[in-house]
Amino acid sequence: MLATDTYTKQSEVTDVLTDVESPCYLIVWNDDVTTFDWVIQTLIEICGHTTEQAEQCAMIIHTKGKYSVKEGNYDFLKPMCNAITERGIGATIEVMSEY
Repeated sequence: MLATDTYTKQSEVTDVLTDVESPCYLIVWNDDVTTFDWVIQTLIEICGHTTEQAEQCAMIIHTKGKYSVKEGNYDFLKPMCNAITERGIGATIEVMSEY
C-alpha cells in the first residue's frame, strides 16, 4: 500500500483597488452660436454657479476657447456634461493630468 501525503492549502482572498477614481475637469467649449446669457444661465442652473462665477466662466470660455467650469470625479460630472450638451453647448470631461 502506498502512503500518500495530503495537505490542505489555504488561500486568502484579498480585495485589491484596481481602479482609482481620477479627478476630472468639466470643460465647456466656445462656439460662434451660443449666447453669453445662455451659457451663464446654464452654468447657474446645471453647475450651481453664482451669477458672478458664471459670468466670469463665460468670459474665459469666450476669450480662451474653453474653460474648466467644475472639478470632481467622472460620475459626478457626467450628468452635468450631458445636461450642458443637451442645451446645445459643447462640453467634455477630461481627466486631470498628474505632475
